[in-house]
Amino acid sequence: MSVNRTELVAAVAERASLSKTQADAALSALQDVLVDSLGKGEAVKVTGLLSVERVERAARTGRNPRTGEEIQIPAGYGVKISAGSALKKAVAK
Repeated sequence: MSVNRTELVAAVAERASLSKTQADAALSALQDVLVDSLGKGEAVKVTGLLSVERVERAARTGRNPRTGEEIQIPAGYGVKISAGSALKKAVAK
């Protein structure tokens, strides 16, 4: 089971005593800050909850699963997300 954006907005609105429109705006703002910061190579850390950072991936050789042919995968960037202590405790229960 998972929570989609609509359900997340509704839950945040209820817990923070906000309207759904305000909660959706806050979630959109968080998304914008994450995208902008990671695009600049800056890490985003929410103490106790999570940390998100951009990581470099080296160029490597891969394999086409259909043909088995080797292909060169260029260097690029990925995203690393680490759970904070509060999130780890919640999952461990």
